Amino acid sequence: MTTPAIDARTAHAAGVERLLASYRAVPPAASVRLAKPTSNLFRSRTKPDAPGLDTSGLTGVIAVDPEAQTADVAGMCTYADLVAATLPHGLAPLVVPQLKTITLGGAVTGLGIESTSFRNGLPHESVLELDILAGTGEVVTASPTEHDDLYRAFPNSYGTLGYAVRLRIELEPVEPFVEIRHVRFHSLPDLVAAMGRIVATGEFDGHRVDYLDGVVFSATESYLCLGTQTAAPGPVSDYTGQKIYYRSIQHDDGTTVDRLTIHDYLWRWDTDWFWCSEAFGAQRPLVRRLWPKTLRRSSFYGKLMRYEQRFHIGDRLERLRNRPPRERVVQDVEIPIERCAEFLGWFLDTVPIEPIWLCPLRLRDDGDWPLYPLRPRQTYVNVGFWSTVPVGSIEGATNRLIEAAVSELDGHKSLYSDSYYSPERFDELYGGDAYRSVKNRYDPDSRLLDLYAKAVQRR
Repeated sequence: MTTPAIDARTAHAAGVERLLASYRAVPPAASVRLAKPTSNLFRSRTKPDAPGLDTSGLTGVIAVDPEAQTADVAGMCTYADLVAATLPHGLAPLVVPQLKTITLGGAVTGLGIESTSFRNGLPHESVLELDILAGTGEVVTASPTEHDDLYRAFPNSYGTLGYAVRLRIELEPVEPFVEIRHVRFHSLPDLVAAMGRIVATGEFDGHRVDYLDGVVFSATESYLCLGTQTAAPGPVSDYTGQKIYYRSIQHDDGTTVDRLTIHDYLWRWDTDWFWCSEAFGAQRPLVRRLWPKTLRRSSFYGKLMRYEQRFHIGDRLERLRNRPPRERVVQDVEIPIERCAEFLGWFLDTVPIEPIWLCPLRLRDDGDWPLYPLRPRQTYVNVGFWSTVPVGSIEGATNRLIEAAVSELDGHKSLYSDSYYSPERFDELYGGDAYRSVKNRYDPDSRLLDLYAKAVQRR
């Protein structure tokens, strides 16, 4: 590895030692957890019964190898820090999740996705090897040829099989700019059909497509956002100030063209947390002018949201207005593309949430990832929706309804937010037998939480 200097490896080794020391300090009867300053999970959890593991020395980029097009990265390194280290070499991770504070370890153990996923799959598929602190207290190196059972089961295990200490990932060349074509559709079946053709051919109307996602505002207003890398100089837009990226997508008909630097393209959704900054008033012109630019970012909005959850501010405001409390519906689901228009139609008729984010994905190879078993050679569409709805007759009524619809359409639901599955159904959907086999080998004393307990029982 050519950069950075050797002291980054020394610092990482010291960080691993602090991690192990903090692991040994956790009482045997207590659950082992990480001490994290930020989180991109959206489910409530019980209060830890012991101090979290010290990850303070595991936040950096260890080395970038421009010739091999790989990077060694600490498990708690954010994608923002990784991208800052790779872009000067004209390189980027194969998939860069949308929010700056998402960590490499988090994106692999908890899944991640972005607009390159239609050609590059999911972040864990570009991991060449990784060091994992297992429940035994040992650091295990896992790869397709070494401890391959742990390597395959780690994605979607959410830290219940261990924590990523170091990852070696593939990088790909990128150009300095991205030209974005926003294509308007008046019919959801037309949009989904066009998306399928782009995934199959890698182009649209004769233009190469390097990045592909979309936004649904209603059944008659939806867009595909088609990005093409380019080295051609020229003016670029800036959506970190008064202008709001998702509003720039909207137009009456046809196609509009925009340009961003590659850096700003990768973080185009972070400034307004997609569109969720609206809940805090940050999109109102006067508020936006007064809102410090440094606090226009997903991590700050997430902090506000956690305060809201802790003190139930939203429910209190609803009571003052003589309205019932609201149910949080913050979910990402994968739907086979053949059923995507059907799901979107059902969702818009049933759940009062918009806009909706769309991101197609296709696994890179036939590899087996048992805890999130997407079918090889099958195109899925990630459908993301993040808001609240009026409460129903039972806890999580709308979330339960969505879970049933996703299963009926042969889809899958991410586990970063609230889930309501029975233990039996959870086992069927998330590789229960494979999970238990790996859990028994690498965490025989159950020092780490169980996946069902963490994802559904909110432990």
